[in-house]
Order: sequence, then structure tokens, then C-alpha cells
Amino acid sequence: MIISHKAFYGYIIALAVVSFLWAELLKPNANTASRVAVAHSADYFSVGYQKWQMDETGRLDTELTANKMTHYSDNKTIILDNPVMTFDNDAPAPWTIHAQTGEIQTNANPILLQGTVFIERVAHEKERELAIETANLTVIPQTHFAQTTEWTQLRSGKNMTTGFGMKATFNAPIHLELLAKVHGKYETK
Repeated sequence: MIISHKAFYGYIIALAVVSFLWAELLKPNANTASRVAVAHSADYFSVGYQKWQMDETGRLDTELTANKMTHYSDNKTIILDNPVMTFDNDAPAPWTIHAQTGEIQTNANPILLQGTVFIERVAHEKERELAIETANLTVIPQTHFAQTTEWTQLRSGKNMTTGFGMKATFNAPIHLELLAKVHGKYETK
């Protein structure tokens, strides 16, 4: 059986149209699958994260480190594992804050340090050591200010003060304020 040129070209055109329509039907499913993002999935991370912030004169002002930093694009947050924040203040003994986790909203100032939080300043020639234990601390690095509504314990040597809620400024003049139900135990010489 011999097929005429017109019939042959007709079959080729019909096959091309059917192939095109079939490809168009499959195309939206492939695009939809590739556009659907997994809910709350990380878009990038860093292991051994470090961030330094300088003051207006170019000296180190604050340092933020973490074992791991993970950025989530769906809610624009950064999650830090075991963050450590240091306020240098050009002082003999800097303030260091340790937390279990941290959360930063992208392009926002406050850092929420979650879980148990330890704040310390080692002793130096003019001041005694100071250790603070609290939880869920909000820190504003630019002003060296921190606050919490949680239970807080301040310890310096054998002296101890406890209370609920705290406001603290870690640059001169240093200011620590417990907000409610404050109790103290002090050793006299």
C-alpha cells in the first residue's frame, strides 16, 4: 500500500498536534510540583557561625557566634544553635551571654535567646565576677539592652539575689534591675 504525500504529511501534522497537546497537559503538573515549597524548610545554613559588629570608631562592639545558623525563608527567621553573644564595651571584662537557642527575625534588631540563658562577667581588678541565670531573654545588640519576664538569679561571690523579670544595660553605666518578688542573700565580712 502506497501512501500519498498529502496523507503522509497529514499524519505527521496530526501526530505533532497530539504530541503538543499531550505535553501541554503534563506541563502544569510538573510546574506545580516544582513550585510547591516544603513548609518551614531551610533555604541556607552555616556551621560555625560568627558575626562581628563594630562601633562608630571601628572597634569591636559585639560578637555573636553559634554552632549552627539556619535561615528559613517562609517566616524570614534565623535560628541559632547554642548562641554566644559578647559585649566587648572596650572594658577589661566583657559581658558574655550563653543560650540554648536563639531566634532573629530577618532585618530586625532584637535577638530572642531561648531556653536557659547564662550571663557572665569575669572578675577584674575593680569589679567582682557576676553571673546571671534566667530564660527567654530579648537582647537588642545596638543598645546593649536585654530584658526578660522570667525568673532571674544574680550571683556575685557568695551573694545571691533572685526575682522575676529583669532589665539590663551592659554598657556604661551598667544597669541591672530585677522587676518583681526580689529576694537577696548577702554574706557580710
